[in-house]
Amino acid sequence: MARTKSTRAPVAQDASPAAILARIRTSLPSLAPSEGRVADAVLADPAQAAELSISALARRADTSVATVMRFSRAIGLPNYPQLRLALAAAAAHEHALGGERRVPAGDISPTDTLSEIVGKVVYNEVRALEDSGAGLDIGVLERAVDAVAGARRIDVFGVGASAFVGQDLHQKLHRIGHMAFIWTDRHAALTATALLGPGDVAVAISHSGETEDTVEPLQAAAERGATTIALTNFARSSLARSADLVLTTRARDAPFRSGATVSRIAQLAVVDCLFVGVAQRSFDATTAALHKTYGAVQRHRRPQQGRRTPPAE
Repeated sequence: MARTKSTRAPVAQDASPAAILARIRTSLPSLAPSEGRVADAVLADPAQAAELSISALARRADTSVATVMRFSRAIGLPNYPQLRLALAAAAAHEHALGGERRVPAGDISPTDTLSEIVGKVVYNEVRALEDSGAGLDIGVLERAVDAVAGARRIDVFGVGASAFVGQDLHQKLHRIGHMAFIWTDRHAALTATALLGPGDVAVAISHSGETEDTVEPLQAAAERGATTIALTNFARSSLARSADLVLTTRARDAPFRSGATVSRIAQLAVVDCLFVGVAQRSFDATTAALHKTYGAVQRHRRPQQGRRTPPAE
């Protein structure tokens, strides 16, 4: 039987002003419908919500005062006054950020110019990187680095856009001498898990954390005794509950998410943090491996003037 974690994941105590909004977004899938309406009301206009009394916010969300109190606790705050303070700080941060960067408003629209599209795409991706970096649990990341660095083999699972992120992790680990595999098909992934055991690591990547093609292989890996790592945007998802270690991104979903661009960028950033942590554990051996693998394909590259040191990629 697959190991199942608590349905209530620890709430990251990120002190940055924008953390509360990212925390609310990632909590949405686990909230009750009435609590979800409170979240929607808060996210629609954090500054205005910060000015409302608890009863006024309850009316706006078409729910009760008790539900607003439960919502506050669900996102890691002890009471409603603390929620108002956090929302006010987040709204001020968003306003300052908008003044500094001229934040593009809204999602991609049919009337946007190409310049506006570039501005919105870059802004959303930068915010995903900043929010994910701020919310990453360094203690969990360190344990994940320890597990991967010492693993006999590492199997990575992912489908769709997450498969590309998994392939990136596989390629990086394989290049520095780790026995790593990437599986993008459920049957192949399940077959691979039959060979796993204690001392091995399984890494599953899914933005939603609810993709069965990724959840099932991770659970199977757990049954075999492997250390399981989930990379997801939702800390209370099925994938997260099935993992020993959970690395979270904080990518903002938008109606226009062609190619899952924002979530992919955030996932790649976390993968890079994991990889560099692993590579640092054996710095000299990693450097030697990178030079060897670079040299293996160097004769197929055109000469570049001024380049003296082989790149890491």
